[in-house]
Amino acid sequence: MRGFSSSFFFNRASRAIHDHSSSISKLLLICAISGGAHISFSETQSEHSVNSVQTFTDVKKKKKVLVLGTGWAGISFLKNLDVSSFDVQVVSPRNYFAFTPLLPSVTCGTVEARSIVEPIRNIIKKKNGGIQFWEAECIQIDAANKRVVCRSNVDNLLEKAEFLLDYDYLVVAIGAQVNTFNTVGVMEHCHFLKEVEDAQRIRKNVIDCFEKASLPNLSEEEKRTNLHFVIVGGGPTGVEFAAELHDFVQENLVKLYPKVQDLVRITVVHSGDHILNTYDKRISSFAEQKFQRDGIEVKTGCRVVGVSGKTIDIKVKSKGETYSVPYGMVVWSTGTATRPVVRDYMEQIGQTNRHTLATDEWLRVEGCDNVYAVGDCATINQRKVMEDIATIFSIADKDNSGTLTVKEFQDVVDDILVRYPQVNLYLRSKHLHSVADLLNDPQKNERKEVDIEGFKSALSHVDSQMKSLPATAQVAAQQGSYLAACFNRMEESQLKPEGPLRFRESGHHQFRPFQYKHFGQFAPLGGEQTAAELPGDWVSMGHSTQWLWYSVYASKQVSWRTRVLVVSDWTRKFIFGRDSSRI
Repeated sequence: MRGFSSSFFFNRASRAIHDHSSSISKLLLICAISGGAHISFSETQSEHSVNSVQTFTDVKKKKKVLVLGTGWAGISFLKNLDVSSFDVQVVSPRNYFAFTPLLPSVTCGTVEARSIVEPIRNIIKKKNGGIQFWEAECIQIDAANKRVVCRSNVDNLLEKAEFLLDYDYLVVAIGAQVNTFNTVGVMEHCHFLKEVEDAQRIRKNVIDCFEKASLPNLSEEEKRTNLHFVIVGGGPTGVEFAAELHDFVQENLVKLYPKVQDLVRITVVHSGDHILNTYDKRISSFAEQKFQRDGIEVKTGCRVVGVSGKTIDIKVKSKGETYSVPYGMVVWSTGTATRPVVRDYMEQIGQTNRHTLATDEWLRVEGCDNVYAVGDCATINQRKVMEDIATIFSIADKDNSGTLTVKEFQDVVDDILVRYPQVNLYLRSKHLHSVADLLNDPQKNERKEVDIEGFKSALSHVDSQMKSLPATAQVAAQQGSYLAACFNRMEESQLKPEGPLRFRESGHHQFRPFQYKHFGQFAPLGGEQTAAELPGDWVSMGHSTQWLWYSVYASKQVSWRTRVLVVSDWTRKFIFGRDSSRI
């Protein structure tokens, strides 16, 4: 039984091995025949995959966005930009953002300097490494080669201080510098109030003036001179500093320097007829009355023509006479001027006849497709309605009848309001309910249709409402947010434009043009009183408005850290007063 079984299984195993060997031979033969084709297919597939990867990488390569500056416009742009779609690089000579509306408070110790600054790297770290930052100053923009020349501000960096950065899109948010109007002696003898360092220098100099006036070997006249503080410029910054200085003197310094309290003098020199002349007349009048009660001397209609080490020369415009006034400290706050690097760039692109960099309504620098400018360094060159009036009429006149009906006009009204913001401003100034009311005759009777001359006459005064936007933090922040939104929708809007109708070309604009929305403005006047100009022609003045100012400025801080620090500084001032240490 055992022998039979062994033989049986041995024979079955031999046949199985023979069959399996035959199958293997057939398989090897098939592989040998098809091997070349298989290898050829594999190589082709591999080569195709590499090409596909390379093509995919090229398509997905991010465009370089280079941002110059970390002020209000630059930071607003960076905070709202979708960095996943771009390679974002930032260059700025300062590695922090400063809440500039509170700089006058820093000059007198109401708020500490570090309370209003936020490190740039704290802001960009929220973008998860999507932004690169270099602390350096842009010294030249090479428009032809699409690159910028930068120089590091690190003092001990003797070699390789300069470097180049190229870009696909450039956002110029450098800001502006103080405008001295080439007045002799200003740069040498005056203080400015544009940067945090300026505020710190003013704070030290104020204390120095009081310490000098306290010396026993000075005459009373010399003490009066040392305690004469002159503010040149009656705009928001100059007025707020004068108010802060008055409060600092009356609430704190007179207690520490009782012998010189009657010798302090504060003078505001302004070339206009009224201080705060960009505000509502009610606010301007209230500020002048408040300063008169506080003993702050306001000289309007006067222009500073020279500053020496001891005196300031003032010219009265109405009389044409010039006189000199001795001073202890002069703070110059008379507007802004273009920085040298922007001026050089303007010469490259043919904008030499302008004071600031000109952009279109989409914040794109005129003459440069991929360069944008936001903030104080640029001005929007708003297109006039009358420049396109014939084209607008032609497009609206669909039946080519030579006349325009109210219905035809209403079909393009929305595009006109978006493309030309001055139309809406004109309607508000004339208290008109709709654009169609412009077509009414001089007796305000409704007209059914107008010809081209009547159409021109109806819109002839619309462009009178065109005004340059003020160089304020509010304008700069809105421009930065708007530009970031355009970048975020750049690919989508190319396929589906969202802007108004192109009157001179076919189709629509890619984006809606920038439109500034005014949310109001404040003017702190000291003594816990503030004036506010609010939307809707509302004006508020007094102590209650001061608390509104506190809440708004606290809420506008860029981080919870600075928000807490600023509020704690205000609280400290109420409890302990301002610090008079010379630090």
